[in-house]
Amino acid sequence: MSNIASIRKDYMLRSLSEDDVNKNPINQFADWWDEAIDSNIEEANAMTLATVNEQGYPSARIVLLKDFNEYGFVFFTNYESRKGKSLLNNPKAAVVFFWKELERQVRIEGIVEKISEEESTAYFTSRPIESKIGAWASPQSKSIESRTFLEERFKNYEQQFSNHDIPKPPHWGGYIVKPSRIEFWQGRPGRLHDRIEYNKNNEGWTIERLAP
Repeated sequence: MSNIASIRKDYMLRSLSEDDVNKNPINQFADWWDEAIDSNIEEANAMTLATVNEQGYPSARIVLLKDFNEYGFVFFTNYESRKGKSLLNNPKAAVVFFWKELERQVRIEGIVEKISEEESTAYFTSRPIESKIGAWASPQSKSIESRTFLEERFKNYEQQFSNHDIPKPPHWGGYIVKPSRIEFWQGRPGRLHDRIEYNKNNEGWTIERLAP
């Protein structure tokens, strides 16, 4: 325990001021996104997605951001997975990006909706063949007896689709997290981090600084 407690890092790279950020948090995210990409951060699109089930228990996992626009942040998954079932009953979620190389974190909270079938199909069509087959083969989040079971299902679907295009499974598609709150966190020395929060209202977005 003493070794764990002694792990710490002082953040020195940047600062963040409410006077300098973009008035629109999506545009501010786009600026930080471009810097993350330019910094060659591996899987900069990896984000922690937290949902809450019917019993009120939270669950978090890493998913991949596949698009963002003025409406929100898009990811894809199996609708029958644990997160899919949670979102069906409670369509609210939180998302966290952590770009340690830039000493930055972005926290997003909002309502989650499915994107259109056309949008989901368009993305599915662009996926590698193995990923397409995997979407059919894996009963995501369900208990299975062995890895052999999964590999045999993969081979069966591989044979089934060997001579024609692979369609999108009806149980697979995209969600968009429509934010009502976005926080940008920049690490600073002495744990006096910069935290700038945007909150959405009927007029647009408000901006305020939070204590670290």
